[in-house]
Amino acid sequence: MRSATYGVGTWLRALCAAAVAITASALGTTAAQADSEPEGKQVVVLGDSFTANGWDPLTLGDVCVRGGTAWPAQLGRLLGPNGSEQIADPSCSGATIDSGPGYTLAMQVLQAKSDGAFGSATRLVTLQLGLDDHWGESDQTLWYALQQCVFDLIRGCGLDAVEQGRIPDLYGVTGPAYADRVRAAVTYIRYYAPAAHVVILGYPEVLPAGQETACVSILGVAPYIQPRGRAIVEYFDRMDAAQRAAAAILGVEFFDARALTVGHGLCSAEPWINGVFDPHTDIIGLPLHPSSRGDAVLANALYDRYLR
Repeated sequence: MRSATYGVGTWLRALCAAAVAITASALGTTAAQADSEPEGKQVVVLGDSFTANGWDPLTLGDVCVRGGTAWPAQLGRLLGPNGSEQIADPSCSGATIDSGPGYTLAMQVLQAKSDGAFGSATRLVTLQLGLDDHWGESDQTLWYALQQCVFDLIRGCGLDAVEQGRIPDLYGVTGPAYADRVRAAVTYIRYYAPAAHVVILGYPEVLPAGQETACVSILGVAPYIQPRGRAIVEYFDRMDAAQRAAAAILGVEFFDARALTVGHGLCSAEPWINGVFDPHTDIIGLPLHPSSRGDAVLANALYDRYLR
């Protein structure tokens, strides 16, 4: 599966090169040819479970489930009665930039293109991926780390967990590395949606930056606290910094969802991130992901900045 994923990425890079190569001739396109190009959707959202925010345990992860209160769905409603028709959403829980084995950024871009989502009318394209990827020399994922690190009260989840292989190689999460991995997709999007704001969308606050402990609310009764949680906190911190730096490197925008949601992470007084069956958020919502309230805040902020 991983070789197939990289094959799609290679194909996307080849298409990007071809698109750039024909730019000069495209300037002389006739009106009839221009009319044949798709107008596109107003918004294209590319992302992982923090975008899709839906789950169905019966699917075993083999289909993409998108939540009805996820921020793209709420953004569609803000656009008006037919707003949902103006949003293309190939996001998928478990998606990665290019690690696989599931749905990747390249696959999502090509799906959007085949659906005619990119065009002259496209105003906003968001990319919210990276947490599920492998980084550096590690082949571990964030969700493996939650099992083997955060919920390990014996060994904890300190920085030594990186060397022990119980958490992704957070030292490999850098701006240049992130930029290299999304560059082909950004080039492709810019060509096919030339008027759009291309935005690397940061993740909301899950855990407060810089702290040593990690906390998860379970059943809304008492929080589970990992006193040695520095590594998982650092992973979120480095992802935020890498996305911000990558946006600057690529000349695209960065939307700081973390600043927008600061103070509303797990175990806060007013959480906008779901705990585990926690009645203080969405009791059956996807754990450790935004609640409907958190997604509403993000949808409204994106609408105000880019689409009002």
